[in-house]
Amino acid sequence: MMSDKELKALVSLLDDDDEQVVSHVVDKIRSLGKDVIPYLEKEWEDSFNPQVQEKIEFLIHDLQFEQLKHRMETWYASEDHDLLTGMWLVATYQYPDLELDSLKQDLEQLYYEAWLEFKPELYPYDQVKVLNGVIFNKLKFAANTKNFHSPGNSMINVVLETRKGNPISLCVIYMLIAQKLKMPVYGVNLPNLFVLTYKAGDTVFYVNVFNKGLIFSRQDIENYIHELRLAPQPAFFEPCANLDIIRRMLRNLVMSFDKMGEHKKAEEVKEILLIIADGNDLGV
Repeated sequence: MMSDKELKALVSLLDDDDEQVVSHVVDKIRSLGKDVIPYLEKEWEDSFNPQVQEKIEFLIHDLQFEQLKHRMETWYASEDHDLLTGMWLVATYQYPDLELDSLKQDLEQLYYEAWLEFKPELYPYDQVKVLNGVIFNKLKFAANTKNFHSPGNSMINVVLETRKGNPISLCVIYMLIAQKLKMPVYGVNLPNLFVLTYKAGDTVFYVNVFNKGLIFSRQDIENYIHELRLAPQPAFFEPCANLDIIRRMLRNLVMSFDKMGEHKKAEEVKEILLIIADGNDLGV
């Protein structure tokens, strides 16, 4: 790592008139990796030159983006594909300073609110009704129907703060709380809609979290698939893996950024998706 004096001299060259010099400086700074980010942030604050600030912003973003891709590769290589960690990684695209521990604390508080009212001895349907009451009435989580395509709906920190989300982000929060309560609740990948299933032995039913935890049956899914003129597939009824959830979240994010006209961000999220893709994941 360079000394502060050397780094300051290097950053000062971002204002050079010679584009080749600037290009060389940018490559040199990039080669230093993520550890140089705090220094660049300080230089941005101290600079009075908008052009230099803009170049520093691009550098910081590039370094943070490379760090995110590396972290996603590590997560993909892990055995358990921890869901909250995956959600955290998705959110750090837009919020690079977001701490995983902060998300864990927020969810621990939500779990505690649910635990206060939860009774394990209840029948499965009643367990879900109790959890619905906590999440939708007490904690005020709801579908973000006004801004359905907002990228924030795919960022778990934003959803935890605003209490508004899309089907998959709301399902993830619901599922993380339910599983901590030892409820056998899992995600299900339906076309155009993400739902949950309560699956324990012969007891199987479904929960539409986007519709305030509405409970429905396998027959309802069959009717839904029929209306969409699709052939039924096992994946429409069975629990999906955490990896599938993060892939779908990233596809949602690509679509959101495209609809917002932020095509560069959409392309970058596609890069992240490629790291964990199975070959069929670029169709949003």
